[in-house]
Amino acid sequence: MRRVVLPALAVVLAALAVYPTVASGYGVRAMLQLFMWVALAGSWNLISGLTGYVSFGHIAFFGAGAYATALAIARWHWPWPVAALAGGVAACLLALVIGYPCLRLKGPYFAISMLGLNEVLRALVSYFEGLTGGGSGLSLPTLEATIPIYYAMGAVAVAVTALAYAIITSRFGLRLMTIREDEVAAEAMGIDTARHKLAAFLLSAAGPGIVGGLFARDQGFIEPLSTFALVMTITMIVMVLFGGKGTVWGPVLGAVVLFVSQELVWARFPYVHQLLFGAIIVAVVLLMPRGVLGVLQQRYRLPRTI
Repeated sequence: MRRVVLPALAVVLAALAVYPTVASGYGVRAMLQLFMWVALAGSWNLISGLTGYVSFGHIAFFGAGAYATALAIARWHWPWPVAALAGGVAACLLALVIGYPCLRLKGPYFAISMLGLNEVLRALVSYFEGLTGGGSGLSLPTLEATIPIYYAMGAVAVAVTALAYAIITSRFGLRLMTIREDEVAAEAMGIDTARHKLAAFLLSAAGPGIVGGLFARDQGFIEPLSTFALVMTITMIVMVLFGGKGTVWGPVLGAVVLFVSQELVWARFPYVHQLLFGAIIVAVVLLMPRGVLGVLQQRYRLPRTI
């Protein structure tokens, strides 16, 4: 299978590399957004798909990265690539601080704690108006860097997918999936579940932090309501469920199909696109609860590295 997959990946990556030279401005921005969703869905999958700890507030890391990057650029005049990496570091530090208490919770308690984290961060950003601009938002200096950000966002999407492959094909990934199936049994087998969960949590926070930073630089303006939007977390969850959680390519497939479907539905039915998009999501989740790749793996016995 590698003889087919690797050449196909090389062709796809080469096509994406030259895409900005032939595409319209809308096409480049649409692909940039698709890269963003691939990275976000893949990052969510690293913790929730592999360990079973469902996060309803993963967009908190996106927002933390966005504001850290925006402050580094607007207040301290850092170059945007360095500032975006700093956004990833800020997200990891946040995950480290809240990881120890939150990962002790299980099931809906963990999900609710993550949702609460997102709301707390949004309130804090709104409160410290002198630093973050509060509800009025924070503006960044004007900069035309769509194509460089396109490549940077694409690199993050590729890195997150490659990281998922490296984890799933390793002993570390096998231990995470053991925790997902039965955490008590994993502890009885000698697996340090607390350390493994925290490591997966930190890795899952880095991608959204960097993506949030690139998003802030690309938009040139951020504000609390849109940066910490719960609907973004729901979207990444649905993308992973559609493609197949706990797989390498499931988040990529889910992001591509649902993003393209949303764009097509919006273009054809501008007044009812949200209703139709929601109906598509409900139908797919009900008919294929394991996701597209989960169904294919079960029916055709495909390897878990897919």
